[in-house]
Amino acid sequence: DAGVHSKAWYAATCDRKTAEDALYRSNKDGSFLVRKSSGQDSRQPYTLVVFYNRKVYNIPIRFIESTRQYALGREKTGEERFDSVAEIVENHQCTSLVLIDSQNNTKDSTKLKHIVRVS
Repeated sequence: DAGVHSKAWYAATCDRKTAEDALYRSNKDGSFLVRKSSGQDSRQPYTLVVFYNRKVYNIPIRFIESTRQYALGREKTGEERFDSVAEIVENHQCTSLVLIDSQNNTKDSTKLKHIVRVS
């Protein structure tokens, strides 16, 4: 269990567009939510959606079968792994999360500060 179901930041039935619209409306750096990923892929069950600097970032949350842990983004050497999605969120409420804009090839970072609820 990823530890998401009882969390205020988990938007279970929310699609990408709804999540992005909600974050644009919040218009606060560090606003975030977690939604189910669009594809039905067990290796990437969730997406962390973060608002920063007038942009919305959709960061895949991967499930690593071999260790039964979760990690953010594409697989990389020395990546941080967590036992649940809740741990990822808790960690990045204290530690900055690196946001990579692949279109503009820029890097930013922010902490997860404001939970956005999708109605």
